[in-house]
Amino acid sequence: MTSTAAVPSAPGARPVVGHLAAFLREPLAFLRGLPPHGPLVEISFLGKPLVVVCDPELTRAVLVRDRVFDKGGPLFERLREAGGQGLASCPAAEHRRQRRLMQPAFHHARFPGYARIMTERLDLALRRWHHGQTVDLAVESRTITADVVLSAVFGTSLDPGLHGRLAADFDTLLAGFTRHTLLPKRLRKVPTPGNVRYDRATRRVRSSMADLTAALRRRVAAAADGAPAEDNLLSMLIASRDPGSDLPALSDEELVDQAVTMYSAGTETTAGAVNWALFLATTHPAVLAGLTAEVDSVLGGRTAGWDDLPQLTYTRQVLTEALRMYPPGWFLTRQTEQDTELGPYAIARGTVIAYSPYLISHLPDLYPDPERFDPDRWDAHGGQPQVPVTVFGGGARKCIGDEFSLIEGVLMLSSLLSHWHVDLHRRTLTTPRLPQLTLNPGPMPATLTARRHARVVVR
Repeated sequence: MTSTAAVPSAPGARPVVGHLAAFLREPLAFLRGLPPHGPLVEISFLGKPLVVVCDPELTRAVLVRDRVFDKGGPLFERLREAGGQGLASCPAAEHRRQRRLMQPAFHHARFPGYARIMTERLDLALRRWHHGQTVDLAVESRTITADVVLSAVFGTSLDPGLHGRLAADFDTLLAGFTRHTLLPKRLRKVPTPGNVRYDRATRRVRSSMADLTAALRRRVAAAADGAPAEDNLLSMLIASRDPGSDLPALSDEELVDQAVTMYSAGTETTAGAVNWALFLATTHPAVLAGLTAEVDSVLGGRTAGWDDLPQLTYTRQVLTEALRMYPPGWFLTRQTEQDTELGPYAIARGTVIAYSPYLISHLPDLYPDPERFDPDRWDAHGGQPQVPVTVFGGGARKCIGDEFSLIEGVLMLSSLLSHWHVDLHRRTLTTPRLPQLTLNPGPMPATLTARRHARVVVR
């Protein structure tokens, strides 16, 4: 059947800027308002059209047909500035090779080892806090997830100086990401203070990861000469060889691409999911009571580990519902590589397609009363709850680290509440007006009170 219907345009476009002003003013409300206009809706930013997918089945079609709807558009152009051609941003033609090389590192058999790293780093971090201390959970959670990623990927614990540099540079990139994605290229090249900071942060991120990768390569070479072999993700990639040859499967530049990708994907997203879960649970007393009861019953004041995961079912439900309400990757783009059809519409080659896990996760046909925080949506009757559709992507490009992230999130959320009562300073909490690359809450100041049964430092 030949598609003849024209993709409808969203109302409210203004001369020159199109829908940009409405999007920047309230981006999440703007997205929620698109589905009534059709399963596909065209919007425009500064004269550039963008087709937004508002239907879950058509979103799945975009994700599954990844060679037709390839990673591309302005968002991925910006991602590639820091992350190069890493697994999350490379084109489909390159993706299969990279995925095949990295898949063994995410085999289920490796998760108990990763969980041990998570438990060790969590226990160390949570015991450094003290009774009555006020912390910013947004900062602390990112420090923990960065430590876990560096330990799992590079086999090295977090160096405070390195963390400070990476955290500051990623903050600069995240703060400027939306602006740089929407600005025309000629304006991004103007040496304004913001553009200069963004460019310098991009270069420093790659330089820091290049140093870490070079140090790990030296350790891998030493292991080949008789030193103990390392068992971490990047050392596996360094040691991998192309089939039929003894040549390294990945060049130094490609290893840096993967290192940047894994650090960025594994730090901000998991920390944000845990922070949203805490934010939402503490503002819903019945949920917090159920969560705390499960944590106390299973953990009894200790830090969670791999063997506890099957019993932490409600904790996973709370985390899953937080991911539904505020998915980290909230607005993503694809580039159409050939003339094709999507539902009843003809889509021309070169069309930029956008899909939004946030939009799909707030469709009332999929999730009744979608603005209500309800972890019981994910009650799996003794099993593990499924993750909301599109949160980790789909098809061949589904996030390779999805289960890694969920395991870390459950361990972190439960362990934090096992050791500490968290009193969030609610008057200072705000949801983001202009989301960045990831849809995370802003600063989360909280005062800590040691739980009665927890083994923590009281000063």
